[in-house]
Amino acid sequence: MKDAFSTLHPVVTFTYFTAVLLFSMCFLHPVCLAVSLLCSFCYSVLLRGQKAIRFNLLYLLPLLLFMAVINPAFNHAGVTILFYLKNGNPVTLESILYGIAAAGMFGAVILWFSCYNAVMTSDKFIYLFGRLIPALSLVLSMALRFVPRYKAQIQVISIAQQGIGRDVSNGNILERARNGLQILSMMTTWALENAIETADSMKSRGYGLPGRTSFSIFRFDRRDKTVFGAMLLLMATILAGAAAGYNTMRFFPSLRLPPPNAFSIGVYCAYLALGLLPVIIDTAEELKWKRIKSEL
Repeated sequence: MKDAFSTLHPVVTFTYFTAVLLFSMCFLHPVCLAVSLLCSFCYSVLLRGQKAIRFNLLYLLPLLLFMAVINPAFNHAGVTILFYLKNGNPVTLESILYGIAAAGMFGAVILWFSCYNAVMTSDKFIYLFGRLIPALSLVLSMALRFVPRYKAQIQVISIAQQGIGRDVSNGNILERARNGLQILSMMTTWALENAIETADSMKSRGYGLPGRTSFSIFRFDRRDKTVFGAMLLLMATILAGAAAGYNTMRFFPSLRLPPPNAFSIGVYCAYLALGLLPVIIDTAEELKWKRIKSEL
């Protein structure tokens, strides 16, 4: 079944990803980081399935572990000294915990961006910003759209070159380098021709001219209003918790964590609900379809 959250209005989805990305970068509280990592991981698996699990375990997890381990070797701030390195620099508890928090924040942002790229297509981006910044929105949408096309085209060129013995796997080191440069030259030529054709096509259609109208399949219906209102309510609760100081943690010079209370627990629950909102919508949609099928 298609992802139900991605079928919402672009204003709703763009607002959602802007909020979760900003919250992930700004809130270094352990609970907030854990919630952001968990929710982004769940949604990435929902969107991409086994590919997301493979990427997260084989690439993202080792990178995060490396970041968490390497930070204490360069950051020596903090008052709780655990031991000293051979060069005399101290390793502090604060630097270790900050490295773990920074790695968690970095991982959550990467996962949310991967979800953003899967949901926010170039059509949605042009719909949102085509009238405000037509030239920049076109360039950005072309750049996002060309990444998968580049990968597919370079595979086509590599297969063709391999058929005539001029692939990067043929010959010695110099011949491989020359073949690789030739493939890169072909890709550059193809990209420039494609960009020129796209620009001429958009210009002939009057893109960016004042008063130009365009067809759109997006409509802000009742479902969008309901989800958008729930998002705003959850975001307001989270921002209220941030204003009260419950969404962050002090690492230097000493650790300071705000004590939990009923309000902070409510804020964390709101953050969890916001992060799991796409999963909740998809689950509700799937249950709805199963109920309809059972009634037929």
